[in-house]
Amino acid sequence: MTAAASTTVPARLADAGLVPPDYDGPSLSGLLPAVADALGVPVDGGAARRAQLGLPSTHRVCVVLVDGLGYENLAERAGHAPFLRSLLDGAQVLSAGYPSTTAASMGSFGTGTNPGRTGLVGYTVRNPRDGRLANMVSWDGLGPAREWQRERTVFESLVAHGVTVTTVGPRKFMGSGLTEAALRGGGYRAAESLPDRVDAALRLLREPGLVYLYWGDVDKTGHHEGVGSWQWGDQLEALDGELRRLVRSLPGGASVVVTADHGMVDVDPQRRWDVGTDPALAADVALVAGEPRALHVHLVPDADPEVVAARWTDVLGDAAVVLTRAQAVGAGLFGPVSAHVEPLLGDLVVATAGRATVVDSRTQTPASMRLVGVHGSLTTAELRVPLLAVHT
Repeated sequence: MTAAASTTVPARLADAGLVPPDYDGPSLSGLLPAVADALGVPVDGGAARRAQLGLPSTHRVCVVLVDGLGYENLAERAGHAPFLRSLLDGAQVLSAGYPSTTAASMGSFGTGTNPGRTGLVGYTVRNPRDGRLANMVSWDGLGPAREWQRERTVFESLVAHGVTVTTVGPRKFMGSGLTEAALRGGGYRAAESLPDRVDAALRLLREPGLVYLYWGDVDKTGHHEGVGSWQWGDQLEALDGELRRLVRSLPGGASVVVTADHGMVDVDPQRRWDVGTDPALAADVALVAGEPRALHVHLVPDADPEVVAARWTDVLGDAAVVLTRAQAVGAGLFGPVSAHVEPLLGDLVVATAGRATVVDSRTQTPASMRLVGVHGSLTTAELRVPLLAVHT
């Protein structure tokens, strides 16, 4: 790839209504390092990140991550969330990384780095050990989490400095592969309902330390019903009430920070392409990984990525930006890329635009291809997440 070719990537993204992730500016990857610095623990870049985000010193903090609560999604449906709406004025907007999906975002959030270093690069990934498709959320087909994700987590750094760290989440995530990869360090308190998680967090906040609370039902409802649905509004309303209760019940000197891993768009079934049934897309393709809004396309040996990229561009038109791996890495979509992570990236990296998706019926279930709300790409709705902070 020539230098001139690499400079065209930002323009191509902009023409498609997409924006690159901002790893150096206010970002999801900078949040936990900033919190660590606020707790008095030095981590790489923590002081600069804290100044960037404006977090005050604290001895006890609850970091709430709401899966799927994008900044634009929240702003558009803020009538369902009077408490969160009251925090939006003057709130920071953070950039998630690419792809804007749970596994990649949790890796960046937990380590303070980026997908190019964590190896958490999508919902699914081609495992180079066997060439098969593996799932980064369920961790099926990936092997030991600590071997896959080699970066030190912020939680590990906090614990090493004597800070008590406790994750509050569903029992099924305790010790899971993704938890071990992205959030290892500290203890785990299992609680299923949101009220029970808030209760657990409040008990833990009686003592100094960091409590991390995860809630996933907003994302789940968005996938199945859409972010424009009344069901999503109901989920947001329930979340808003519990977060209000959390903040109002805080002990003195405690802080709450609310963010998300990504946003979501409701996609158009008429703007869906299927690699499994489209010969032009399937030609020279060995395996499609990632997700319908952010694809890693792995080619057969000896296929020319630039030739296949041109063919995909002809088929998809303005519905996607199709890049070679070299172009995507050169444009910084994944942040700095470690040598062991580069083979995980597709020979082609495809970011869809608007409400489009690209699926592969040879490996995806019919239910997954029919999801209403989807994420992963570089629209502002998917990439930008809120940072809502309260300090008592």
